[in-house]
Amino acid sequence: MPETKLPARQERPLRPLPRLIFASRWLQLPLYLGLIAAQGVYVFHFWVELVHLLEAAFGNQTALQALVTSMGYQSAAPLTALNETLIMLVVLALIDVVMISNLLIMVIVGGYETFVSRMDLQGHRDQPEWLDHVNASVLKVKLSTAIIGISSIHLLKTFINAANYDVKVLMWQTVIHVTFLLSALAIAYTDRILISTQALKH
Repeated sequence: MPETKLPARQERPLRPLPRLIFASRWLQLPLYLGLIAAQGVYVFHFWVELVHLLEAAFGNQTALQALVTSMGYQSAAPLTALNETLIMLVVLALIDVVMISNLLIMVIVGGYETFVSRMDLQGHRDQPEWLDHVNASVLKVKLSTAIIGISSIHLLKTFINAANYDVKVLMWQTVIHVTFLLSALAIAYTDRILISTQALKH
């Protein structure tokens, strides 16, 4: 028995005002392009710090002082070579840059796909797995999780270099990190309730 093809759905032309309002989503395009430029700045910063680390490992004092200044590291005796604490601080700073870059990618790709226009990446071998089922709710949870990861790296850097920070700074960074964690749990719980409610309706 031959299959009956359903007629293609015809799109109704939008009225002028709804068309204008809907087209206003393209105003977000410069914002995403700006985030791409910001990611370029992060890539440059990453390589500057990495080159300084490699040069300092081979005894370059100028690169060593640049790392000490950028990390805010202080020691009782003048530092003449890399030590374990400074290496750890620099590596954590590099990881921090990578995680922020990942956050930017999620915002740029997920935000554009959700709020501006489809990218038509279906079937592309490099399509991110999470993009296949992304929506505003999923993107919100992923972003909050990424922010917690970034906050964890910052907190770890502070604890490693705790001797150079005031007790109030340590306390407030911990409080802020716990606040991020509780906020992410609240967002995830709220989304779970909404999904359960929608499932019951169907």
